[in-house]
Amino acid sequence: MQTSPPATPAREAGPPSGRSLLRDPAFLRLWSGTTASGLATWALPFVLGLAVLDRVLTPTGLGLVLAARTAGFLLAVPVGGVLADRHSRRGVVLWSGLLAAGAAPLLALGAGHSLPLMVVAAAVTGAGQGACRPAFQALTAEVVEPDRRKQANAAMTLSIRTSTLTGPALTALLALVLDTGTLLLGTGLLWLVAALAPGAGRPGPAPAVHRTSLLAEFAEGVREARRHPWFVAGLAALTTVIATGYSATGVALPLVSRDRYDTEVVLAAATTAYTAGALAAALLIARWHPAAEGWTALAGLAAYGLAPLSLLLPVHPVVVIAAYAAAGIGIELFNVPWFTATQREMAPDKLARVSSLDFMLSYGLAPVGLALIAPAIDAFGARPVLAGCALACFVAPALAALVPSARRFSRDDAPHGNLTG
Repeated sequence: MQTSPPATPAREAGPPSGRSLLRDPAFLRLWSGTTASGLATWALPFVLGLAVLDRVLTPTGLGLVLAARTAGFLLAVPVGGVLADRHSRRGVVLWSGLLAAGAAPLLALGAGHSLPLMVVAAAVTGAGQGACRPAFQALTAEVVEPDRRKQANAAMTLSIRTSTLTGPALTALLALVLDTGTLLLGTGLLWLVAALAPGAGRPGPAPAVHRTSLLAEFAEGVREARRHPWFVAGLAALTTVIATGYSATGVALPLVSRDRYDTEVVLAAATTAYTAGALAAALLIARWHPAAEGWTALAGLAAYGLAPLSLLLPVHPVVVIAAYAAAGIGIELFNVPWFTATQREMAPDKLARVSSLDFMLSYGLAPVGLALIAPAIDAFGARPVLAGCALACFVAPALAALVPSARRFSRDDAPHGNLTG
C-alpha cells in the first residue's frame, strides 16, 4: 500500500492571530455538532437511569444496555479512524451521527417491551459515538488553522464539560413533563444535529491509490503513533491515570461521602468542583503558552492523583472538594495541549487513526478499571487501593516527562537516536 511521507507540521509560535473563532461560521458549525454529540452522550445514561426509577428498565437491564453501548464504542473507534483517513472526515461524522440518531427510536421502542432490542440499539448508538470521535478530531484540524487550534480545542472541551454539567440537569427537568421514550427520542435529535451541523473542512489528504484491510490501515496509524515518543509516553500515562485514578474515585467517592462524612453533599460538591475546575482550566490554557507545554500538561495530568489521595486521608470535606477542583484543572491543562499537539505533529493522512488509538486505549479502558477497582477494594480495602491509584497517577506522568520529546509534545525536541518505529 502506498503511504505518504511523514508530514512536516506547522509549528505553533506565539498567540493565535486573525479573527475570533466565535466569528468563524465553519468552526461554530463544528462546535455545535460536537456540543450536540456531547449532550447526547452524557444524557443517555441519565435517561436510562430514569427508566430504572420508572420501572421501565431493570438494574440488570441497565447494566446490559450500557455495556452494549461501550462495546459498540470500542469496536467502532478504530474503524471510524480508518474510514476518516480513507474518506471524507465530514462524511464519517455525517453517517456516524445518523447511525446513532437512527438507533434512538429503537431504544424508545424497546423501553419496557424488549430488552434485546434495547441492547442492540445501544450497541449501534455506541458505534455511532465511537466512529465520530476520531473524525471530529481530524475535522477540527481541517476546519481550523494551526495557530488557532489550541483555542479551538479549548472551546471543544468547554462544550464537553458544559455538557456533563447541563446534560443530566436538563434531562431531569424535561423528565418532569416527558416520558422515558420521548427523552430517548430527544437524544436521537441531538445526534441528528451532530450529524448535520458541521460543514466540510479544507480538502484533506489525498486518498491512497491502493487499499488494504481495515486492520492493516489501522496498523499504519499505530506505526505513525510510534514515530512520536512523546505520544506513546503520554498515552501510557493518560491510560494509567484514567484506569486507576478516575476509576478509583468513581467507585470510592460515593462510599467515602456516605460512610466518612454521612452525607451525599460531598459527592455532589466534589463532582461539581471537578467540572468547574476543568471549565476554568480550559479558559486559561486557551491563552496560556508555557514554553515547556508538554511538561506543564503532564504535571496537570499528575494532579489527578490528588483526588484518590484526598479520599485516602481523614481530611475535612473542603479538602476533598479542593482536590477534585485541582484534578479538574489538571486534566484540562493536559487535554487541550495534548489534542493540539496531536493535530500538529501527526501526518495529516493518519491523524484520525492516531486519534482513534488514543480514544480506544484511554477512555476505552476506563470501564475495565471500573470493573476491577470494586473487587480490589473488597479484597484489600479502600486505603491500599486508593494509595496505589494515587501513586500511579503521580508516577506515570513523571515517567512520561522523562522522554526527551515530551517537553513540548514535539518530535523535534527528541535527539535523532531516540525516534522509534
